[in-house]
Amino acid sequence: MRTLASLTDLTNLTTLPALSSPSSQSIGIDLPLTVDLNDYVSAYGGFSGTASRTSTSDWSAFTISSWNVGFQADVYQQNGGSIPTITLQSTVTRSIPDAPLATTSLNTIVEFDYALNEDETKGFLAGVQYTRVAVDLALARINPNIVGYVGGYYQWDNNWKLTGRFGVQSFGGAQLLNLTSFQPFTQPIVRIDLDRMDDNDNRLFGVTAQIAWVPKPSYQLTLRTPLYAVRN
Repeated sequence: MRTLASLTDLTNLTTLPALSSPSSQSIGIDLPLTVDLNDYVSAYGGFSGTASRTSTSDWSAFTISSWNVGFQADVYQQNGGSIPTITLQSTVTRSIPDAPLATTSLNTIVEFDYALNEDETKGFLAGVQYTRVAVDLALARINPNIVGYVGGYYQWDNNWKLTGRFGVQSFGGAQLLNLTSFQPFTQPIVRIDLDRMDDNDNRLFGVTAQIAWVPKPSYQLTLRTPLYAVRN
């Protein structure tokens, strides 16, 4: 089935801010395993590792940062018609820092994909992403993060695919010990994906570059090397 490349892929690429927000950069690697249950539904799970730095600190050591499980389903497929493909993706991600700062996030995306040709190699995208994060520390709370975006994609005959998205991210703020630790904000977010696809439109290799203002700029580069198990 087609691979959904959204503002949040198998891990939460949308940057939920820390309690302070210096300018930051990060590099991540995703190692997911995807199983196509049929032509409409796939399930996946895997691990992610990251290294990062901020304007006030050096690069951290590269470590496994989270695991995730989720599913993706084509609720409706365009198949040459006038109604775009509607895809639902939901992912549960569990971070692996030292307790009690571990978090569990539920990320849900609804994306509309309007293909401009029969091969679905070029088209327009629009979507909404909702992220809810729970912190193990009882006195800490992170409010929901919502992203709305539009974009487009083009896939060449050699199966390289370029996708661009521009959106607006609205974060509800965070609290610690009943004090406002991070103010709410609404800021832009930009993401560019370059993917190598197979003939079934599965991603073989991908590179993602993202800039999110949180509210200061946060730069993120992610490499993805998915593994697939297909039922015959």
